[in-house]
Amino acid sequence: MEDHEGSVPYLGYQLYYRSVSPSAPHASILTLHGGPGSSHDYLLSLQDLTRWGYRVVFFDQLGCGRSEIPPGTDLFTLEHNVAEAEAVRSELGLDRVHLVGSSYGGLLALAYAIQYSDRLRSLTTVGGLPDVPFAAAEMSRLLDQLAPEDSQAIRRHELKGEFQHPDYLRAVDHFYHQFLCRLDPWPPEVSRSMQLCAERPVYPYMNGPNEFTISGTIRDIDLRPDLPKIRVPTLILGGKYDEVTPAVAEQIHSGIPGSRRITFPRSSHMPFWEEREAFMEAVAGFLTDVDGVAPGAAPEPR
Repeated sequence: MEDHEGSVPYLGYQLYYRSVSPSAPHASILTLHGGPGSSHDYLLSLQDLTRWGYRVVFFDQLGCGRSEIPPGTDLFTLEHNVAEAEAVRSELGLDRVHLVGSSYGGLLALAYAIQYSDRLRSLTTVGGLPDVPFAAAEMSRLLDQLAPEDSQAIRRHELKGEFQHPDYLRAVDHFYHQFLCRLDPWPPEVSRSMQLCAERPVYPYMNGPNEFTISGTIRDIDLRPDLPKIRVPTLILGGKYDEVTPAVAEQIHSGIPGSRRITFPRSSHMPFWEEREAFMEAVAGFLTDVDGVAPGAAPEPR
């Protein structure tokens, strides 16, 4: 197994990447983290896919994780994130890749596929979204599924702009443990990404104060009119309890001809941790089908 890290230049800055690969990979997977503003760490369970013969490449978007942070905010856009993904693919000589995007990374993956379908073998979104206003409305609806004291605290303090109030933060944490990741405790990789996201400037600028209050620059993005342009095999994944709800996943499914959709019944936003083995088998089955490669024996359960 080969595991190495490095950097890729982009507009005078350095983008961190990590590549994990078996000795003779038959194709590459390029992963796109969410946030916007998170890091690749929470996606590291996807290196399981090396057991099916895939090279898995992770990278941190500009201003995120271990990548450089530019001055100002001009480069913190969906368009630049698409260009960053293309820079990583090109610089590493990955040829046509399987693209896997989680959360905002799913939105990014859709935008990349709309522009660069010819550079893809397939597309997979996990808790991805094509229509930010609709996804935000769905997350607002989920607030009513919280305990009354939590939903009331969130709505009360948001009206006052009190996003750091202890009662508000406590309620947000309860939302996250119900709709972001239902494992207790969270995997260290997830906690690491959450910490890095809080320490970097991208998330509040592009997204907002938290997952369900999308007041940043991505708030009006809607890719639905362009989804039919995506003509690569597409797999849409999400959890039954996902903050990016199954109704959002259905928007992607209905917009991309011939796409497949799977909902994981015990998961929220991170089925690659919450139902790890079932998730990997689903993705590996899809990828090997696309590649015409025999999937081989399932790996030993963890």
